[in-house]
Amino acid sequence: MKFVHTLLAASLALTLAGQAQAAVSTAEAAKLGAELTLIGAEKAGNADGSIPAYEGGLTTPPASYKPGESMRPDPFANEKPLLVIDGKNVEQYKDQLTAVSVELAKRYPGFRMEVYPTHRSASIPQGVLDNILKNAVTTKSTEGGNAIENALPGTPFPIPQSGAEAMWNHLLRYQGMNISSKFDNWFVDSSGQPSLAATGNAWVNYAVYDDLNKPMQAQDTYYQIKLMYTGPARRAGEAIVLRDAVNPLVQPRRAWQYLPGVRRVKLAPSLAYDTPDPGSAGAATYDDAFVFLGALDRYDWKLVGKQELIVPYNAYRVTYAADANKLLTANHMEPSSVRWEKHRVWVVEATLKEGARHIYHKRRFYLDEDTWIALASDQYDARGQLYRGAFAFLSQSYDQQVPDATPYVNYDLIGGSYSVSGLTGPYGGIKYSKPLSNAQWSSESLAGAGIR
Repeated sequence: MKFVHTLLAASLALTLAGQAQAAVSTAEAAKLGAELTLIGAEKAGNADGSIPAYEGGLTTPPASYKPGESMRPDPFANEKPLLVIDGKNVEQYKDQLTAVSVELAKRYPGFRMEVYPTHRSASIPQGVLDNILKNAVTTKSTEGGNAIENALPGTPFPIPQSGAEAMWNHLLRYQGMNISSKFDNWFVDSSGQPSLAATGNAWVNYAVYDDLNKPMQAQDTYYQIKLMYTGPARRAGEAIVLRDAVNPLVQPRRAWQYLPGVRRVKLAPSLAYDTPDPGSAGAATYDDAFVFLGALDRYDWKLVGKQELIVPYNAYRVTYAADANKLLTANHMEPSSVRWEKHRVWVVEATLKEGARHIYHKRRFYLDEDTWIALASDQYDARGQLYRGAFAFLSQSYDQQVPDATPYVNYDLIGGSYSVSGLTGPYGGIKYSKPLSNAQWSSESLAGAGIR
């Protein structure tokens, strides 16, 4: 595999557990705002011009957008594909594809990737960018990369020195502060039969962004989600609250679950790591959510380098699809519904620690240089066999200056199935809302709202 950049081995090594890894020097940080954007991406385009220079992202809605609406029209709807990749020509482009993309093209004659012109549409608020510039010289990774300190809300490591630092950039990425949307999750089995895995209402709060001037503390919640399931019938009335903290070794994930059959709220510490997620009909793990979500402590993380990769991007046709059924075909998503573009990504490889337990022995993540969102993954089992993989569907909420990647797909290559999660289009799209009260975030609130 050809990489645009490789990094010195010394910069890839994690520090010993319990020690802090120093931030980059002032001289290194001076690249931010010069040859690098403030989030750490390369400003320049690539050599052949297929990736353009970054010019600030998409901040002006298209003329068809109605102010205040949560359904955002595709600003690139009239463009035509530059290239189509399928099983006949996939070998020619395999150095620009994930292992899962290559396998899908080889395995299924109907699978294809329609590759469009690249638009670096990502944009986030200036206040967050200002924090990122400060973080470059102050934030340190601790606990062998499993935690961070001295970080303001924003990307903690715009010039990462390790794989764990790059993954923290993904976990703490800016995706707004409060999202409330109704969603569907679908599962398509190996025979091609789709079934509804879950319908529900979701409230997401990136709590540390509530005060941009407040440094993040070890026990601070950086992410919390509340799910109230309304369907299918077997799941109606179930509810979950889940919280992740800045230092998961000091404050591990906290989760509570309400089950109508039991009629009580219970602690649910198992809703983490490789526990099968019923929201995907068990086709993905809890840490497969949004390609990756959760603690880093079960893996050793290696920063491999950067790569030019063809990935889903500006995926308005998925995020805002009014009829989810039109996205679903046997074996893979309906090809014309997915827009693919070439972007630069950071490549991070995770290897399961000796003595640790997880169904994935090795994982490879691909993080968008303009947002730090994990756009894709390849997952391998203990035999080294390609097992599963995911793709996130990123689109810019141009009216909010927020890059969103709520919907994502997980492919199970051994089982021949896939699941698509976070489809909000049937219910009005991605909605940015006022925060819930502390009482509404409490575990006790699940019982009152979760009764059928």
